[in-house]
Amino acid sequence: MNLRPSAPFSRPGWRLWPGLAIAGALVVLAMAGLGALVWEASLPDMNELWRSRYLRTVVAFTVWQAFLSVVLSLLVAIPVARILARQSVFPGRVVLLRLMELSLVLPSIVAVSGLVSVYGRQGWLTGFADDWLGASWNLYGINGIVLAHVFFNAPLAARILLQAIESAPASQLRVAAQLGLGHWWYWRAVEWPAVKPVMPGLAALVFTLCFTSFAIVMTLGGGPAATTIEVAIYQSLRFEFDAGQAALLAMVQLVICGSLWWLAARHGLTASLLPNRRVASHRSKAGNSIWARLGDAAALGLFVLFLVTPLIAILLRGLPGMGSAFFPEGTFSVNPALLDATLRSLAIAIPAGLMSVSAALLILACGTAASRPAITRLTDVAAYLPLMVPPLVLGTGLFLLFRPSLGNSSEGLILVTLINAMMALPFVLQMLRGPMGNLDSASRQQADQLGMLGWYRWRWLHWPRMRRPLALAMAYGTGLSLGDFGVIALFGSPGQPTLPVLLYQQLGSYRIDAAAATGLWLVLLLLMLFSVFNRLGSPLFNAGLASKSSRTVPEPEHA
Repeated sequence: MNLRPSAPFSRPGWRLWPGLAIAGALVVLAMAGLGALVWEASLPDMNELWRSRYLRTVVAFTVWQAFLSVVLSLLVAIPVARILARQSVFPGRVVLLRLMELSLVLPSIVAVSGLVSVYGRQGWLTGFADDWLGASWNLYGINGIVLAHVFFNAPLAARILLQAIESAPASQLRVAAQLGLGHWWYWRAVEWPAVKPVMPGLAALVFTLCFTSFAIVMTLGGGPAATTIEVAIYQSLRFEFDAGQAALLAMVQLVICGSLWWLAARHGLTASLLPNRRVASHRSKAGNSIWARLGDAAALGLFVLFLVTPLIAILLRGLPGMGSAFFPEGTFSVNPALLDATLRSLAIAIPAGLMSVSAALLILACGTAASRPAITRLTDVAAYLPLMVPPLVLGTGLFLLFRPSLGNSSEGLILVTLINAMMALPFVLQMLRGPMGNLDSASRQQADQLGMLGWYRWRWLHWPRMRRPLALAMAYGTGLSLGDFGVIALFGSPGQPTLPVLLYQQLGSYRIDAAAATGLWLVLLLLMLFSVFNRLGSPLFNAGLASKSSRTVPEPEHA
């Protein structure tokens, strides 16, 4: 029996050329943005970096705060990952792992409002520190910036390191258990060899995320002395209209980020830079004593407190104002500003998620169909190019290239959607790479013998394995775009804000209760999106759709 698909989709070129076209488009778009920086703007002399005290301060502070954030994030993440690997069974462990994964898509402007409620001048812990410890704490400046970066990146880094520790060979775990290794020797013999390949890429990822941070620095920065390159680019374009200075800073940022990723690749960059959904089934024998368990419980309790306290603050401060935020002044009509911001955010986020998932599938299909390693390397470099070309750098070039038609039409929002899809592509690609490549050889050979290609191969071979990862990737791609603040702040109009921009405007005008309600609504909207996509990817939902459509799907032709 031979299943005969439609002729065009049976040719391997249909799996190869779309991915190559996407990879080429990514490279061209990045180069066009960077080329526009040099072409449209008159670059100042490079010596201006050293003559200008302001530029020197901006570059030095950006590197310093990113370095501190990486060090502190890893110092928190490594012990937490080791504890979670040792204690593989306790109530709420799965919920904690899912909460750690959500730090990637939690809107930064929302988390900042929660951190202000906890660590700000009138925060919960600030009052405790002043009254009981006699210590003064200022959230604004490098203190708050690094604290926010650790809040975002330490859970993600701990989840990735836990995944690496869980992937240690079972033979090593059995030998370590038989030898009765203690904490230190267990770390040296089992855990460190497992996490060592991940460390260069993880450090580069966290450094890039902190280096290109925008919303956190915009909200918690303490003036010119606490300004990063991203914020300086935004200020140069938005307020000073100095495209030359913005172009110079963008080139500096590109050189630093590109050099960092090149060094990470030279020292063994791994592809496991995102958490999977697997829960460990083994348990280290190094943490069985009662004192070890108590110590692990205390350390993990502090980490959970650090993680959930700002989220609880968002809930407590936003819940009382939800009614007035949706129905102002006791009316029964929905607040038009909040409704318009919600619809505008969804109109950007959902297409961006679809674009990122579609591009990731085409790139992965190209990588599996390509017979030359050079093509696979080209598609990988193009897919991870958005990590080396930060969004505001790309947005700066495209702003200079299309500025005659932006700012007064919907073209700016279309460009925001495109850039958000590019920024989500590396993360979406990581989520789909494993499921796409986990097809066993027996099923692949049987499909080849039956001649299953094109749509039939996808429907019966890949779709049952890919529906849940696709739903999760769509949720992450949409969530990353939904919480975007950097690109929309450059291209958007203050009179037509998205939810993150509306929240920033409310914080800037000291409407704390309204900002808390908007932040809570943004988190609830994100959770609803994850719930909907999780439902769409569930086997029961797809089985119901299959049973309804089984009578309308034509039978495959037999040769």
